[in-house]
Amino acid sequence: MKRLVALLAVAVLNGTALADGLPPGMLGALKAAQIPAASVAVVVQPVDAKTPLVAHNVSQPMNPASVMKLLTTYAALDLLGPAWTWKTAALADAPAVDGVLRGNLYLKGSGDPRFAIQDLWALLRQLRVRGVQAVAGDIILDRSAFDVPAIDPGAFDDKPMRPYNVGPNGLLINFQALRFTLQGDPRDPRVLMETPSAGLRVDNRLQAADGPCGNDWKDRIAIRLVPDNAGQRLEFNGTYATACGEKSLSLSPLTADAQATGLIRALWQELGGSLNGTVRPGTTPGGARLLAEHESAPLADAVRDINKWSNNVMARQVFLTLGNDGAPATAERARKRIGAWLDGRGLRFPELVIDNGSGLSRNERIAADSMNRLLLDAWKSPVMAEFISSMPIVGIDGTMKRRLKESEASGRAHIKTGYLEGVRAAAGYALDANGRRIAVTVFINHPRSAAGGPAIDALIAWVAQRRTGEKNVVLETE
Repeated sequence: MKRLVALLAVAVLNGTALADGLPPGMLGALKAAQIPAASVAVVVQPVDAKTPLVAHNVSQPMNPASVMKLLTTYAALDLLGPAWTWKTAALADAPAVDGVLRGNLYLKGSGDPRFAIQDLWALLRQLRVRGVQAVAGDIILDRSAFDVPAIDPGAFDDKPMRPYNVGPNGLLINFQALRFTLQGDPRDPRVLMETPSAGLRVDNRLQAADGPCGNDWKDRIAIRLVPDNAGQRLEFNGTYATACGEKSLSLSPLTADAQATGLIRALWQELGGSLNGTVRPGTTPGGARLLAEHESAPLADAVRDINKWSNNVMARQVFLTLGNDGAPATAERARKRIGAWLDGRGLRFPELVIDNGSGLSRNERIAADSMNRLLLDAWKSPVMAEFISSMPIVGIDGTMKRRLKESEASGRAHIKTGYLEGVRAAAGYALDANGRRIAVTVFINHPRSAAGGPAIDALIAWVAQRRTGEKNVVLETE
């Protein structure tokens, strides 16, 4: 005979209220998504408590997707400091005479994760202001700050033109991306190339379409890079719904060398400069003289972009910067430095696997308990404020802008999200109904994880509406 048995877990928040269990709302959402609890890991713990409220599957190594960025960015903030900056220099191996640089111009990078088009323009303009009008030699791209192999941008998900698949680069310029504006028109959709690139032209073959725009509007456009006599052309095929209006589209169709060449030539020409030679990769000679320099915004700003918007390219740049200890940075040096940093803080994560520090990896692994311990450690760190403020605010901005907008959690939780095929994850901090700060970690590794968003939201909402001293009642059927 069935009967309901009320199991009272430890009543107060400083106990283990649902250790080895999950909140009912989350369990219901997992069941609806057909995701077994065994494929989920959860830790919920007040930052001022010794034991968790929820501890489920905590020691299982799991793929955290972009939640791994929290480890990379916390390590960077603590090791480098929030005010750390990167410098990109323009140097010459010969003097400028009557406006002509009688040799090569060297652009030497230091791994700046956000050296954008406006920064390159400002650096080149410094040269014009200093009287350089023509470069008689070549423009050399010095990427020697990083010692990393070239990657296949299509290897991860067969989407080689998506900017998130761009590899790290000691002289990363404008994220190696081109920005286009698409405009809907009942007759012929328009494609505007916002980022200049000398030698590249747009071949717009898009057809107008009726009906709604839809979230899949990008998937209805096929893009192909085709060599031609004048350089290269970017061919746009497919359909674009008139209802889409104006949309921005960022692409990375060119190699690092081709993208840098096209952008530098275009900007230098716009500034009234001329170049007799080519733009090519190389290294800066020891005796080169500094002409101009660009200093980046501080690391804290970069970390905010990385975590708010889950920027994989920037995360990889910051990760490699940790491996630049006087010699060109490598991923292995970055891993060793993070490992030593964790050991020094008493954070030993034997299951930890770091690939590139961004979470855009099938190999990276960390346990929910380890991520929770990282969050608790960060709460006591001098860089706590910069770290927490870098995460998306639930219902307000970043990757959490559209989630839980009408719930108790809106505006009361900073949560970093992660999403890959087969992975859904979130971690960060939430305020409960009494204003107590709670660390939250949840990983879902399952083929149906794409349907796991409501379960994660249910957990965050449960934390936000919970009151100190409130009892948890779990009803069991026997």
